[in-house]
Amino acid sequence: MAKTNAMRLLSAAGINYTVKEYPVDESDLSAVHAAESLGMPPEQVFKTLVLQGASGSYAVCCIPAACELDLKKTALAAKEKSIDLIPMKDILPLTGYVRGGCSPLGMKKQFPTFIDETAQLFDIISVSAGERGVQVILAPEDLAGFLKAEFADLT
Repeated sequence: MAKTNAMRLLSAAGINYTVKEYPVDESDLSAVHAAESLGMPPEQVFKTLVLQGASGSYAVCCIPAACELDLKKTALAAKEKSIDLIPMKDILPLTGYVRGGCSPLGMKKQFPTFIDETAQLFDIISVSAGERGVQVILAPEDLAGFLKAEFADLT
């Protein structure tokens, strides 16, 4: 398998990670499906969500596969009056990634990133490698350090 941009960035930074692939089901691009396909608990597989605050600024959140983002908590973490998910049609032009393959690593532009604090309960977590059906597995602290992300209560 060819390295994705996310993998190249992690390798260049000297961050240890492993790669897991799974069959893509176009009718179910959910993170829960990814977790099931990987044989990992859904609380260890993190989906990437992109939001826009009332100020117009963007933010990225990584939350466990089966969880729902709490917009009030997220706005608080992002220091925004309010915040909401961006429209699906804006994901590719803004991030360079497609739905179901959006990685917090290697977006077109680095946005403030928040990782749900539950990530710190695990030695490793999984996030998209920037392609549908491919995940990178790494230490949550390594991910946060690389992205200059904050751990926060987001769910």
